[in-house]
Amino acid sequence: MISVEEARARIIAGLTPVGLETVALAAAHGRVLGAPVAARVAHPPADVSAMDGYAVRAEDAVAGARLRVIGAAPAGHPFAGSVAAGEAVRLFTGSFVPEGADTILIQENATAEAEGLVVNEAPVRGRHIRPAGQDFAVGDALLPAGKRLAVRDVGLAAAANHPWLTVFRRPRVAILATGDEISLPGEAVGVGGIVNSNSAMLAAFVAACGGEAVVLPAAGDDVAAIAAAAEAARGADFLVTTGGASVGAHDFMQEGLGRQGFALDFWKIAMRPGKPLIFGHVGAMPVLGLPGNPVSAYVCAVLFLAPALASMAGLAAAGPVFEAARLRGSLPANDLREDYLRATLEWDGGWVAAPFARQDSAMLTPLARADALLRRPPFQAALADGAEIEIIRLAL
Repeated sequence: MISVEEARARIIAGLTPVGLETVALAAAHGRVLGAPVAARVAHPPADVSAMDGYAVRAEDAVAGARLRVIGAAPAGHPFAGSVAAGEAVRLFTGSFVPEGADTILIQENATAEAEGLVVNEAPVRGRHIRPAGQDFAVGDALLPAGKRLAVRDVGLAAAANHPWLTVFRRPRVAILATGDEISLPGEAVGVGGIVNSNSAMLAAFVAACGGEAVVLPAAGDDVAAIAAAAEAARGADFLVTTGGASVGAHDFMQEGLGRQGFALDFWKIAMRPGKPLIFGHVGAMPVLGLPGNPVSAYVCAVLFLAPALASMAGLAAAGPVFEAARLRGSLPANDLREDYLRATLEWDGGWVAAPFARQDSAMLTPLARADALLRRPPFQAALADGAEIEIIRLAL
């Protein structure tokens, strides 16, 4: 058996980004930039007013002064002339500041008259003017390649006048569940059967990680069926299988994949749950064989599939983020396998993690209710209440 860290490193080592495509700005949220974004325009494009009021010369706008209003410049309709001594131009938020003016007299500090205004309170020179390029100038670097675009990033790219963006293509992940006993959600469950939760769960996981899931029809416990499914997956960027990865009499995954030229990289990891994980390649397509138990499949997806998808999507392929927490309750000494326990979290000046009493890898209810995975290194000594531990907070 190899360690979790070695397994993750070996999976990621041979992965590369899947390629680039151009998408409309409206479809760019959540995508990973494949090229940096620089400003095509300045923002703002000219000196603009930050308030409703009047464009004036500070030297004229002393308290009690009367100024002649020579025009108005609503946003989008700049004033064509310039402001001279004793003059003002009516402005609104976002209006371009006309030539000659150096200050905004806000409307609250002025009294309008028939053809002009009275200054009630003198403004400070330059006040309430947003200078051209205050946010960014033409050519400024705004967003780097390799960044997953948040909603606010889309807004920034739009302001920089980019209707299209170059992004990494979403990795296409084929998902294959195996087993004679599984049926689709909603189907009649046969005697000795069970509903297949893994395909739907993993498809949602792939989508949440920025990939595109392709769920293949389930294959029975049959070498030929698994081989045919692997053939159908060709063209995907990554194949994820569940079930058949152990050493039982009906675990046919490696043999079935072998008929398609499967080259095994490693099998078995010193972890719980998820020991019988498989990784290798069918041609150039990486294959990650997850255990059939849903909790094992999910934990392995967090530890291995998410970093793999990040790497293929053009992101830094970092592993999961571990955070410090305190244990609620006690735990016995751990054995040679790295252990991941489902736990709830509470905040009490720091995270406090309470592992569920039952950690059976087939039980989905504790998984759905868990806030975190509690990590225990191999051979860790028994832990008492309040002991320092490591957790991975669950967001997916």
